[in-house]
Amino acid sequence: MCTRFFIEQNDPAFQPIFQKVKESSLYDRFCNKLGYPIETSGEIFPTNIVAVVAPDKHGNASAYPMYWGMPMADGKPIFNARTETAGVKPFFKEDWNRHRCIVPASWYFEWKHGAEGSSKNSIAGQNSLFQSAASSEALEPGKYAIQPEGSSVTWLCGLYRIEDGFPYFVILTREPSDEMRRIHDRMPLILPQNKIKEWIDPKADPSTIIPYSLTNMVFEKAE
Repeated sequence: MCTRFFIEQNDPAFQPIFQKVKESSLYDRFCNKLGYPIETSGEIFPTNIVAVVAPDKHGNASAYPMYWGMPMADGKPIFNARTETAGVKPFFKEDWNRHRCIVPASWYFEWKHGAEGSSKNSIAGQNSLFQSAASSEALEPGKYAIQPEGSSVTWLCGLYRIEDGFPYFVILTREPSDEMRRIHDRMPLILPQNKIKEWIDPKADPSTIIPYSLTNMVFEKAE
């Protein structure tokens, strides 16, 4: 699952997205009327409000502030949805078909739980910031920062909906690659940048886009 990610504020890829968010009427409602901040850098947690890429009323890609967590019937928020079942579960089905979004991040975090025989040799402090997930080195338990190989931006796939005039989103997860299974039994659904427009198109069939998702990741041990 994915319950934390990180945004490098100075990455130029994010600047047009942040600007679009500030131009949205939702920005004024969240920040000025409710007093809720829009998080644009650092570690992002569930219930934070962040920039999310979604279609405007003309179907063009734009960006809006959205709350991470969809409220369920009992009032508690849910933060992730499984790609394998989102299209058939009543709670997510409409959003799967018509309300898909992209959550821009620099990388996401995942936690590897301890196991008997786990190596105590940390990969932290090595020369490269991120190590190939295909490495055969045993991994110690703990928190890992993960991103697609060769990219400084991680385009996380999500679903969104509007309730009481405010947008909420969840991040989609999928079965991990064999390499990433060494850290966790789930990983986010991540697309290349050239598939963003197609993914958020309400007329597109998401099942035809999923095969383009990225699974070749690099990582480092995080504090």
